[in-house]
Amino acid sequence: MSIRIALDNPPEFYTNLDYISGRVILGLHRPETISNVIVKLEGESRTALALPATTDHEEYHRVRGPGPGSVGNIVTENHKILYRVFQVYPDDGATLPLQPGQHEFKFNFKLPLNNICHDEKAMGALLGLGGLGGGFRTMDGTKQLMLQHVKATLPPSLTEFPQEAEIRYYIKVTIQRPGFFRENWRYQVGFKFLPVEPPRPPKTSQEAFARRPFTFKPRAPYYQRRSFFGGKSSSASPPEDSSQTPPSIEMSARIPFPSILTCNEPLPLRLIARKLVPTTTRDQQVYLTGLEIVLVGYTRVRVHHLENIERTSWVILAAPQISPPIALFDNPAGPVDAEFEVPSTLWKDRRLPNTIAPSFRTCNVARRYEIEIKLTLSWGQPLPPSNPFASHKPVPQFITLPLKLSRVDVFSGISPPRELLNALVLNTLGLNGVSRPPQLPQRPTPQQQQQPQQPPNVIFDPLYPPQLGSATAAAFGDAPPSYDEAMADSLAGPAARPAYSGVTAENAPSTMPPEKS
Repeated sequence: MSIRIALDNPPEFYTNLDYISGRVILGLHRPETISNVIVKLEGESRTALALPATTDHEEYHRVRGPGPGSVGNIVTENHKILYRVFQVYPDDGATLPLQPGQHEFKFNFKLPLNNICHDEKAMGALLGLGGLGGGFRTMDGTKQLMLQHVKATLPPSLTEFPQEAEIRYYIKVTIQRPGFFRENWRYQVGFKFLPVEPPRPPKTSQEAFARRPFTFKPRAPYYQRRSFFGGKSSSASPPEDSSQTPPSIEMSARIPFPSILTCNEPLPLRLIARKLVPTTTRDQQVYLTGLEIVLVGYTRVRVHHLENIERTSWVILAAPQISPPIALFDNPAGPVDAEFEVPSTLWKDRRLPNTIAPSFRTCNVARRYEIEIKLTLSWGQPLPPSNPFASHKPVPQFITLPLKLSRVDVFSGISPPRELLNALVLNTLGLNGVSRPPQLPQRPTPQQQQQPQQPPNVIFDPLYPPQLGSATAAAFGDAPPSYDEAMADSLAGPAARPAYSGVTAENAPSTMPPEKS
């Protein structure tokens, strides 16, 4: 006996609204009686944290992931974010013995947009009373009803935190054989998942920024050493202009607002230098000699009342020594408040690594991002490293400035279909494009309560269907539809997709501890 799942033209990763089709290939060496062949499309978000020691009050809030030797102190939480069942055999209700040879059973699923664990009706249908029938067992939804859920788009695959958190998607097949002492056959195959991005807000001229002013220290008199063979001893000579004011500059990092980055795309970053005090000579020029850009991700792992935040960083650019250094002003003696934009040639071609997952939030795992920038600046051009004492100019001063851009969202770069966006806009906006405010129903007067209600005189506009705001439409206070409600059955998945690998071993054995019953 052999079982194999063959997917039809599998892409690098699947996304929302994709069709997952394939075949269950069963090879038999002898006749077998099979009652059911069930194919399930499942997605799980599992977390595990170790309970802190009750006697150590300092470590109580510093929860860490489970480690070796702490199996008895581990708390787990498992959310079924996706669960679809498809019976591929028997299709006509008749059960016949299968002869030796190869047998194929086709299946076809469509990936939804939202998770399923928040839906009480869907979970209630899996209690064993609302299953598909046929005598096979489905998931017990009672455990899901007792957990805390959020309604959100399906999260991306995630397996980069062993023994602490993982999000997996897979297709599972169960072949049931009648008989008390005959075990069922099972097989599963995993796949990567990357969600579509939410609707992008309209572009604006606003920018999110992080800025930091700084002032160099006044220069002390420097010593100029004469030649030993000149017969004269060393003497101190004052600077060229001892009364010059040290440069004072404000550095700022700016990105378009709302702060959105895109997977596998460059950073839309601008670095601006602004002069704060007047300067008169070119000796007061400031240079950018080093630059580091790091994208930092914070993954919040939750298990019931326990939480832990994991920090992960991706270096976008690391240039500790920029050669030649970049002068921050074309004219150092320019007016106050003059601005200079650092050329983006250093980072404009640096794309986000394809291992970065988009920002997401699910029931027990969430991911957010920040941008950390370190600037190394010098007052005066750096001396050549080969012979730093060859120049008679003062030794330059160096300073390192950190800048942080928080609340940065990373989008997957997979735009939802235009039909879906139009359906969302039409259901959340009125006919004139104005957002619908919630309205309370009017209370009838005592005279109206006694009179029988007459049916309203409905006039249909052929240009606008009733669901778009005519007399038979729902009240304006209704909640906007979800992705699933606005999605048409014939809507296909997105076509354009970025390159993405993710830190995901979709078919590797799970490292999570077993769930306690």
